[in-house]
Formats: sequence, C-alpha cells, structure tokens
Amino acid sequence: MRIFDTKVQEIKYKVLCEVSKQTWEGQDSFAVFNDIASVIVGKDEPTIGCCIYKERAIVAERIRIALGGKKEDPNIVEVIDIACDECPEAGHVVTDLCRGCLAHRCKDACKLGAITHDHKQKAKIDKSKCVECGKCAAVCPYNAINNFIRPCERACKAKAIHMGETGAAAIDSDKCTSCGSCVYKCPFGAAVDKSFIVDAINIIKESRKNPGFEVYAIMAPAIASQFKYASFGQIITAMKKVGFDVVMETALGADMVAVQEAEEVIEKGFLTTSCCPAFVKYIENNYPELVDKVSQNLSPMAQLGKYIKEKDPTAKVIFVGPCTAKKAEMKKETVSPYIDCVLTFEEIQALIDSMNINIENLEETVLDEASNFGRQFALSGGVANAVKEAIAELAEQQGPESEAAKFELNPILCDGIDKCKTVLMQASKGVLKNNLIEGMACSGGCIGGAGCLTHGEKNKDAILKYSEKATSNRIIKD
Repeated sequence: MRIFDTKVQEIKYKVLCEVSKQTWEGQDSFAVFNDIASVIVGKDEPTIGCCIYKERAIVAERIRIALGGKKEDPNIVEVIDIACDECPEAGHVVTDLCRGCLAHRCKDACKLGAITHDHKQKAKIDKSKCVECGKCAAVCPYNAINNFIRPCERACKAKAIHMGETGAAAIDSDKCTSCGSCVYKCPFGAAVDKSFIVDAINIIKESRKNPGFEVYAIMAPAIASQFKYASFGQIITAMKKVGFDVVMETALGADMVAVQEAEEVIEKGFLTTSCCPAFVKYIENNYPELVDKVSQNLSPMAQLGKYIKEKDPTAKVIFVGPCTAKKAEMKKETVSPYIDCVLTFEEIQALIDSMNINIENLEETVLDEASNFGRQFALSGGVANAVKEAIAELAEQQGPESEAAKFELNPILCDGIDKCKTVLMQASKGVLKNNLIEGMACSGGCIGGAGCLTHGEKNKDAILKYSEKATSNRIIKD
C-alpha cells in the first residue's frame, strides 16, 4: 500500500503511473486517454467535481502536465484552470457570526464606503470599493469579518500567486521560486509541477540501444525518510531494476560542496549557501544587492553530475529528490551540462510501480559513498554543520597558522521563506552579525519539499538514523 499525505497526491501518482506504463509500451498517452481516464475516474464512482466529464477533463490536463506541460510556459508549476474554481473569492468577507449590531463600528472604520447594512443590520462588503485594509475586521466586536486567503496564496511566501481574470489562480513568473508550496497545499490539486518522467523513461530506453550509454540515478539524502514500507537498500535495488545502471548518493556531492563553501566563506568572509535553488531564486528576485554574496559553487546535485560527466562524458544523469525547484535549476546554463533530468520522490514511486516491481521483496543494495555530514544536508542545519566540519578538516590539513585555523564560523539557519526573509533583510541592511546564512525554502529543510511522499517530524529522525549508518565521519576524502 502506497502512503501519501493527501488524496491529491494519490491522484497525481495514479496519473504518473499510468502515463509511465504507456510510455514503457511505446504508446502515446493521449491516444489511450480513455484507458488512463477509466483508471483514474471510474464510471460509477463519485467524483469531487460536478460530474464525471469534468473530472476526466481535469485528468486530461494532468496527463498533459505529466508529459511536460506547456513548453512556452517558463514556470515549473502550472495551474489547471478547470480544477481551480472551488475556492470562494479571496479577501475580507462577512461571516454568519455577524449579529447585526447597532454600533456599526465596521462601517465607521471604512473610509471608502465599502460597507453597508441590510434591513436586518447585517454588514455587507462592496468588493468594488474594498481595498482589503482590514480596518473593519479589527473593530468588529464579534470577529465576524474574516480575511479569507486561498490556500495556494497562503502557501506562497514569495507572493507569486494572485487571482487571475477568470477567478483561477495565476502565477507571476517574475516572483515564483518554483518551491512547489502551492502544489502541496492546493486542496483540489489545481497547481501541479511539470513532470519529466517521460523524458527519464526515454533516456533509459535509449541507453539500451547499441551503442549505449550508462544512466546514473543520483539520490537526494532526503529519500531515506520517504519509503516507509521498504528499506533504503531495497529502494536502490528497485532503481536498478527500473533500468538505472548506476545509483549514487547525492550526499557525496554535498561533501564536495561543503569543502568548496568552506574555502569560499574563509576567502570572502560572508556567504549565503547555494544548495537550495528556491532560496537562491528568492534572493535574486527580492534582494539583488545580496546576489554577489551567494556561494558561486554548484549545488550538490550539479556538483555530483559534473563529477560523473567528467569521468564519463557519455553518461546521462537523472536526479531524484524532494524538490520541484530542482526542475528549474537543471535548466540553468551552469547546470544543464551536468543534469539531464529531474524526478521527485512522487515520480520515482510511480516509475517503480509502473513496472510492477515489488520493492518489499527485494534484496538490499548497500550504498555508502558519503559522510554522515553530507547525508544531513537534507535537514535544516545540515549544510552549516558540514561547512563547519570542512573548515576544521582544512585547518587540520593546513596547520595552525592557516586561514582555516584562524577563521571562526558563525552561521545562522533559516528554513522557510518567512524566516529567510527576516535574515536576508538584516543582511541587506548590514546589521547581521553572522557570516554564513544557511537558507532553505522549505520548513525543516529538504524533508519538507513539495515532491516528498510524506511530511512530518518522523522524517527528521529517519535522516539522522541514515546519517549514523555512514561509514565515514570525515568530509574530505583521502
């Protein structure tokens, strides 16, 4: 039984699974749309929409996004308009708690004449005049006026989502960080991240031709917290059965980055980490004066991809992780030469199941390439701890008179855009006392990513146990 946080994730998984099956068989998913739709929406099953036909129209949109979505749309996240029509109008609304009092403090507080009262003295808000200042809500003695915010808007701390002309959510490309918070929080599954699962399958199929090439799967350390019904070693075995020739830990790339960022912060004196692409994008969008403070090193994903391709230029590298923003990162000029495709944990689950692989019955494959520090990159605080350890190891190598030995790291951690915003504001004004900002867009770090199967406190414990199993407790390899 597959475990997901929500029914929305389950439906998304079913679509990805069916699209994968058709792709393995060489079928066009739209050509066999009825076959897929009948699996997702049965004829006699109740639906969450108004009718079965609307549900199948939504399935068609989900298939389109599973096939890569609109090529002309730069966003990684797309909104399915016909699925995004269940939320009431956002903004201040008068609820049933209104008692029709005589004081009319709400009306007096509104200087724009947006509030009127009916014959029962119940308040009404004229949206054509209201500017959402909230003064009426502040003075209501019954707390009867509520500021309703759509779940996707509330989830988007970058303020990239607004109501479009049709009433459906719209995404501002100039503000979006591709973090995927709206994808996870939308209760109707209207916000969906583009999938490259078909690209991954085609890469694997192409590799089997003669002459072939090796396909690498590089696994983000957060994966150790995801598959509750199977061990980490069984997941690795399943990946090889899917068709990946080599499976590696992205935590090895994290070890490499930790050393590079240690050297960089020693040289520059102040640095923000660059491991989280959504955090970096948020800086670029909102704090351009801090862009030169962002680490110039590649992320662990890109660094490991570079390492692999330098050894084998013909190799194809597919990253598997919790992060929708990695899909945007792989398109950057500095990253695209090293990463050929990105899949989330949701997508790798569907990919494995599309081949009817029974993970629970597989033998374990041992993977032990990275340090315990590299594996903890999945958690808030993991990058800073690794950089601190790397500085200590550099000082040990270079001697007591080295710059590394003299440098005192003073990091500050921020997970979630709200926390990042506070710290970045201080840094932009020159009042931050710390010399390293570890920034992660998702709460808790990568284990809070939108592409995770599950979220929760137990995921942190799973990563800590996974890191403890690492043979190496040193970042710099001999």
